[in-house]
Amino acid sequence: MAAVNLNNSPITQVSQTPVQTNLQPQLLTRLLLDLRGRRFSVDRENILSLPESVLLCLFPNGLVLSRQSAALSDGGDNDDYEELYGVDFDPDCFEYVLTFFQHAREEFYGTPSSPGLLAAQQQLLEGGSPTSDFGPSPSQNPLLTKQAIIVLREELEYFSIPPKNGKEATDARGIANDALLELKRKCGDYLLHKRNIFTALQRNVNKENNLAEQHLIDMLCMSGFDREDEWGYRAMEPSRCCISSIALVLLKTGIVHTTSSTGERQVTVDYNQMATAQKLLLFWRKPARKCWWDGIEVDLAEPGEPEKIIKLWARRVWTLELSLV
Repeated sequence: MAAVNLNNSPITQVSQTPVQTNLQPQLLTRLLLDLRGRRFSVDRENILSLPESVLLCLFPNGLVLSRQSAALSDGGDNDDYEELYGVDFDPDCFEYVLTFFQHAREEFYGTPSSPGLLAAQQQLLEGGSPTSDFGPSPSQNPLLTKQAIIVLREELEYFSIPPKNGKEATDARGIANDALLELKRKCGDYLLHKRNIFTALQRNVNKENNLAEQHLIDMLCMSGFDREDEWGYRAMEPSRCCISSIALVLLKTGIVHTTSSTGERQVTVDYNQMATAQKLLLFWRKPARKCWWDGIEVDLAEPGEPEKIIKLWARRVWTLELSLV
């Protein structure tokens, strides 16, 4: 039998071309976002520090932080820079959130010219305070090492029921006439100026005697909100009978910073308040939602006109979350 020529064997005719390893998608350091025609250039870390509920609104299909065209990258200076993401989100609301988070970050961690609160709290991490009231040891308590922010959002959809003898109507295709559109605009404007955060929920508590909702209001007011607080940002959504609102407050942890007569910074802890604050950690990266219907009657008559009572229904969805930055 003739010997097999190994050089001609198909098993040995495999190209030994080395595998390229530089096609791995690289992470972007910044993202360029187009929010309804207004552009923002944001660091990747700042994007990732945003509340989960806000990220879901910004990127409902998920956020890709690696360059999609890495295989075509030429290795230039701008390769780690931005790719444009079109986002259907209110740009003024986004700016409000970014600004609040940036100020909270600077106050807690400090700036090159001014130390922050964290520097004064090192004694708590080094065992300078008792640990029994904390539960875990101080080093395992994230409220000592991170700035905590309560995030409360409301999505309000409203439905206007015009009087039976009014001019408001829809055609055979269900399209509203000008009178009905004007009525919807007036109802939206009325609700837009009702900026108090807890008025609608307290009205529902009084109506239904819902103790769980009352407990929610009490817990939020003990943790940083005030019962008379207003939404930090509130605006109509374009071409929709919908109002979006958001409020951000620093979590009241019970850590108190004072300055002695000698100028020395001192830190004390209210352990009862810390225990209350730790309950909010249940909402860290786990947004909780609450939905309810709210019905009221409003008089939309112009000055000098006869009374015009409109039944106004609102479906309110609250999202509560805790962010650590």
